[in-house]
Amino acid sequence: MFKRILLAVDGSEHALRAANIAAELARSMKAELRIVVVYDPIPPYLGEPNLQHAIDARLKEAQAILDKAVEAAGELPGEIHTGMIEGNPAEAIIEVAQTRECDLIVMGSRGLGRLAGLLLGSTTQKIVSHAPCPVLIVK
Repeated sequence: MFKRILLAVDGSEHALRAANIAAELARSMKAELRIVVVYDPIPPYLGEPNLQHAIDARLKEAQAILDKAVEAAGELPGEIHTGMIEGNPAEAIIEVAQTRECDLIVMGSRGLGRLAGLLLGSTTQKIVSHAPCPVLIVK
């Protein structure tokens, strides 16, 4: 049913639970799993050397989140693809889903974002509204 699963993680508790479920789905369906972390753009007005320090810190944090998600996913029969993307989280996740022709997006219901929606996180709401494929939201 699902051949390409996209897991979007942000380091939150909900995202790590989503990693477990996405991995179970990938195992049961022998699907490819792609895990992405999207981090906010760094304002260019910081200037050097502050800009480079901020970039390094964001990349280090994104890699740590990615590593935890891969660990939570565990062993899979297929390959796990990973990526770190700078940009608006909702737009980047939708773009990856379209570009990689994903059959399913899996993500947590609430993330670590600054703004919270009424029932779902604001990023989750945007993705559900605009995704090119089904979205599984894990609580």
